[in-house]
Amino acid sequence: MFIGNSAARSMICALAALLMLGQTIGEACTRLVYLGPNDNIVTARSMDWKSDVATNLWILPRGIERTGQAGPNSFKWTAKYGSVVATGYDVSTTDGVNESGLNANLLWLVESEYPKFDDKSKPGLTISAWAQYVLDSFATVEEAVQALEKEPFTIVTDNVPGENRLTTLHLSISDKTGDSAIVEYIGGKQVIHHDRKYQVMTNSPVFDQQLALNAYWKQIGGTVMLPGTNRASDRFARASFYVNAIPKDESPDRALASVFSVIRNVSVPYGLNTPEEPNISSTRWRTVVDHKRKLYFFESALTPNTFWVDLKKIDFAKETGEVMKLDLGDNQNHTYSGDATSDFKPAEPFKFLGLQM
Repeated sequence: MFIGNSAARSMICALAALLMLGQTIGEACTRLVYLGPNDNIVTARSMDWKSDVATNLWILPRGIERTGQAGPNSFKWTAKYGSVVATGYDVSTTDGVNESGLNANLLWLVESEYPKFDDKSKPGLTISAWAQYVLDSFATVEEAVQALEKEPFTIVTDNVPGENRLTTLHLSISDKTGDSAIVEYIGGKQVIHHDRKYQVMTNSPVFDQQLALNAYWKQIGGTVMLPGTNRASDRFARASFYVNAIPKDESPDRALASVFSVIRNVSVPYGLNTPEEPNISSTRWRTVVDHKRKLYFFESALTPNTFWVDLKKIDFAKETGEVMKLDLGDNQNHTYSGDATSDFKPAEPFKFLGLQM
């Protein structure tokens, strides 16, 4: 290929730099939002991790009083909405949907850098409860963004359980209207990308650079060529193409099937954990949210069964609702199938991991 001018050469060099950034070490996950007809909105995500995330599902009613678990200067709130959540190690909310159809997902972003926290800072919120705060507090993405823009708290992070490295995450939010937002902390500053068009989020590089990489692949065209590796930037390109290429079916069941096929397409085969490329980790599980029908689907990589939770059947009331748990077993090797809403059992609430002060 002949590059005839310096501007073109600069563009190629910039693209090459972005592609290198897309190979930054970090755990892998993918999130995508399908915008269908008749307000048929579906959000899917994969959880990719090198070892068992010890995930279980929980029903959390309204009215629970929470603290940011950051010592004396902790952020405090009371749950306005009930939710169904998937935990990480039963010390954090990594994924979930509330009774108003707001979905929140935490994904790895190694470039994350959070503000300094001390007793003179704004109240602290442990990163393990970041998604839960959003699910507890808001009905829509617009409401959540308006509140987060005021930066009422400082995100406080700590090491990943059992590992000697900081937890570095970014947050995605979607709702029943198809609205979407991505929240990142870059260089200690909060950055919010808010638009219905932001349907996909993966991992490194930061979201602005993912958009630039995806613009390159859009020029080529997904029917001509798509990047096929498990790297975050490649998964971003494939998810962006397929989530808009699948039919906008009038049938919610067929639309759901299409969305499942896309999130499986960008998943990482089970057992694929490459020591020299730790950014590539096995997909452990997938969740899919049918916002309109208020169904929360869960699919483990280790079982052939897909099951769901029907939020319309759950009592989220403060007075009569209970904290309930669905134990998924080691590596989520459960035996649930179909509607598992009635399989939850009463349980003591899990405790969010925070600063040891």
